[in-house]
Amino acid sequence: MKTFIQALKCLTVTSVCLLAPLFTQAQNPIEVKVVIVAMFERGTVDDGKPGEFELWVRNEKLDQVFPFSMGYVDLRMNDKGVLGVVTGVGVTNATATIMALGTDPRFDLSRAYWLVAGIAGADPNDASLASAAWAEYVVDGDLIHEIEGREIPEDWPYGKMALSGTRPNERKPQSTDDVIVHKLNPSLVHWAYKLTKDTKIPDGPEIAAFRKQFKGYPNAVKPPFVLIGDAMGSSTYWHGDIFNQWANDWIKLYSNDQGNFVMTAMEDNGTATALMRLAKAGRVDFDRLLVLRTASNYSTPPPGESASWHISAEYVLGGRPAIESAYQVGSVVLHELLNNWSHYQNILPGE
Repeated sequence: MKTFIQALKCLTVTSVCLLAPLFTQAQNPIEVKVVIVAMFERGTVDDGKPGEFELWVRNEKLDQVFPFSMGYVDLRMNDKGVLGVVTGVGVTNATATIMALGTDPRFDLSRAYWLVAGIAGADPNDASLASAAWAEYVVDGDLIHEIEGREIPEDWPYGKMALSGTRPNERKPQSTDDVIVHKLNPSLVHWAYKLTKDTKIPDGPEIAAFRKQFKGYPNAVKPPFVLIGDAMGSSTYWHGDIFNQWANDWIKLYSNDQGNFVMTAMEDNGTATALMRLAKAGRVDFDRLLVLRTASNYSTPPPGESASWHISAEYVLGGRPAIESAYQVGSVVLHELLNNWSHYQNILPGE
């Protein structure tokens, strides 16, 4: 019995020693100024084949690694208060990862700005390859009713409709609305746009040649540019003109005709939902969220090609121009926030 008690005391002391750093971090959490949110990385962050995270790690020197067992991969940070996270692909990964980060006692995120920076498919009516769009509305495209296209009434444009509707483009207020549509802080969004609208996004012969196929789409054939345009998140990689029309209608439906669909991605509505819940708990400030999506491809095929062609079409240069664009445009905002933190920590841009 005496031996058992001694062993128990040793175990208790060991446990306290192991947990002490966690208690210390919880009592003195690290202040985070900006969180960079990427969705995926290819290989490692230093292999020269970047996904959405590598350029941020390399150029912003996110060298300090924090184990993140509840997340997708480990967190990375620099000594300037910039924290980087990779959510993993898809809305479920994004929601879980951001919620795990938001409740992590090691970090004080109460005044942190959140910069989601990732690639997406662009509506050729609005943008060209490598163009960068700041979203004012983030809308979920999964919570829907759907009828298979060959079974819809002849006068329907498609078979997708709101949960509260009985036909396309019909909707009534419903309890799910707060997770379907998120309106970001318009003052912050427009500030970010004005700050970056003249950013020179590199062009190249490969993307120039590809965009020439989109004759009749004036914005699709332009060199890359910065714009304000809204993002729809869906766990389905959809293709073609019919679904593109649905995406445009869907964002108008849920933004009361205020939004404009420009980028189709997968994660942003999950990220926004998690941050909204965290804001209710006082962990973050939702008004400090920015979503930047850059065009790695178009959401429809060029004239004369089919939707099935679009599935097999390769991303130009593997999407590298869009990845570089996300860093080039997003880093302008990052550096402005850091360089003037004494102001922006308490006063939001545009106020």
